[in-house]
Amino acid sequence: MIQRFIELGEGYSDLYELIDIAERSNERVAHFIAMHSNEVTSCAIILHPTSPGSFQPIYMCREGIPNPHKKENERFRLFKQAASSARKPVIEMDVKSSALFAEKNLYYQYLIGILRLNHYLPPLS
Repeated sequence: MIQRFIELGEGYSDLYELIDIAERSNERVAHFIAMHSNEVTSCAIILHPTSPGSFQPIYMCREGIPNPHKKENERFRLFKQAASSARKPVIEMDVKSSALFAEKNLYYQYLIGILRLNHYLPPLS
């Protein structure tokens, strides 16, 4: 199985694209994830793997939304509303900032490890 982050942007207008993907792929959405790091939040949706092909995309808006626990904002409210419409909870977790990693790929490997550890992503088969 291939599990890969697909970064849509940094959460400004890209969040609307993320929400649209969630609405159009409602039957494939497995999880809505909010990853908080200091002052910012990354919003992501994990889709069920394709069949055939076993490709599992994780669409993400990386660190472009203010952390809602420090400052309420409309963008995070829209993300929560999309999750509610899909009858899914928003899974919130604290993670390290991507700025602490030398490369974006290392950051994504770190996040995949956390998601697997918490059973939001299946192990590689």
